[in-house]
Amino acid sequence: MYQFSGKLKKVSLALIILGAFGIVFSFLNAPSTIEEAKEIIAHQSAHGSSHGASHGDSQEQAHHDEKVVVADAHASEAAHAHDDNGHHVTEDSHAKTDAHAENHDDEHALHVLHQLQNKPWAALYVALFFFLGTTLLVLAFYAIQRVAQAGWSIVLFRVMEAITANIVPTSIAMLLVIIATVMHLNHLFPWMGEGVFDPASPNYDPIVDGKSWWMNVPGWAIRSIAYLAIWNAYRWFIRKNSIKEDTANDGGKTYKLNYNVSVGFLFLFMITESMMSWDWIMGLDPHWFSTLFGWYVLSSLLVSALTVIALVTIYLRHKGALPAVNDSHIHDLAKFMFGFSVFWTYLWFSQFMLIWYADIPEETTYFVARFNEYKVPFLAMVAMNFIFPVLLLLNSDFKSLPWFVVLGGIVILAGHYIDVFVMVMPATVGAQWSFGIAEISALLFFLGIFIYATFAAFAKANPIPKGNPFLEESNHFHYYNIEHRGEDSGDHH
Repeated sequence: MYQFSGKLKKVSLALIILGAFGIVFSFLNAPSTIEEAKEIIAHQSAHGSSHGASHGDSQEQAHHDEKVVVADAHASEAAHAHDDNGHHVTEDSHAKTDAHAENHDDEHALHVLHQLQNKPWAALYVALFFFLGTTLLVLAFYAIQRVAQAGWSIVLFRVMEAITANIVPTSIAMLLVIIATVMHLNHLFPWMGEGVFDPASPNYDPIVDGKSWWMNVPGWAIRSIAYLAIWNAYRWFIRKNSIKEDTANDGGKTYKLNYNVSVGFLFLFMITESMMSWDWIMGLDPHWFSTLFGWYVLSSLLVSALTVIALVTIYLRHKGALPAVNDSHIHDLAKFMFGFSVFWTYLWFSQFMLIWYADIPEETTYFVARFNEYKVPFLAMVAMNFIFPVLLLLNSDFKSLPWFVVLGGIVILAGHYIDVFVMVMPATVGAQWSFGIAEISALLFFLGIFIYATFAAFAKANPIPKGNPFLEESNHFHYYNIEHRGEDSGDHH
């Protein structure tokens, strides 16, 4: 049995504590008044430290300029219409224009204030979604292995089950964020703003109101809780019955039950994952939509999940906890990492190319905001998630080198974290983005939780699923794979 070492436990707890302090610090340092926001705007203008006006800010500025021109025209008309009163009317017209400009400045400062207040929330949300989504896809990949009755991966079952233990704490964290969002403690989702669905309100948004059958707070909250409940229920059931399989002497009934429940879970997973991506990510940009988005999010999280499985497997194998795992298992995990990196690129290009080619304003606004304001992370993410994996993992021999897979895996995970970052930040913080204490602290916090949950769960069960009928096939997977690779390459073993 594997022992969760005190050293690793201390590292995980240190990461959690350090991350928690950083998260609290970032919340405490967020501005709370319009005056503070104005000071920050003035400081950015003076030092050029802003990333520039975001797409939304640019639209707002253009709208403002148009209003000023109209106001000036009305002021001029008023001055000429009452020429007998002379200078007095001219002053009034200028006063109205100045008041209008000042009012817009206040509106802009309020908009920036909301973005700055969103920054710690958004940083927390990016890290939370990345870790929760990655854990969820490990659970889905595990269910796929059961339904496909794959033989090669049986010796990895306990690793995947241990990783999925992280779905419990991350689901609790997401539930707290959902509650905070419903209580309007953050401004992450613009469609939840005051007056958005009220035709009498100046904040009324007819486009969002047209989607109110889906975009409404009770429906969003209920669906979100349902997603978390379904995922956690399956994880609890399959973990319990997987361990029961080891000692079950019931003619395969427990195994068949696990198979049938996994089939049902995959059906629900495909529905809930797509809906989750609409509610939790695409809902941040309520005017924009993409029919590919659910698949795109799935591919990004799946690559991350496969990479995490590979990294945890390599670590546990290095510690001697997985004696049945060999280079061929690592090789196949790396093949999945490579293959789904190409799949992610296909979906990214399909979505981007079709929107760019059609050049429809309500579609292109999504990528304009990201390319203008997030050019470095946007382009770096593409390179890290496609070019790097292809160059690193295309060679078959490299896939069997653990240190090479670890190197590629770290870059892939960083790239897909940036992918989530670029999905969330433009809609929530606009031009006020950065990568600092808030972002690093959130990453450390959830990394610490992941390490603790994963390795504590792995230590609680036999690392070998002895009751699985395909275990022997997995144990001998090395010889089968090496033999055929040798024949294909002309080598003799």
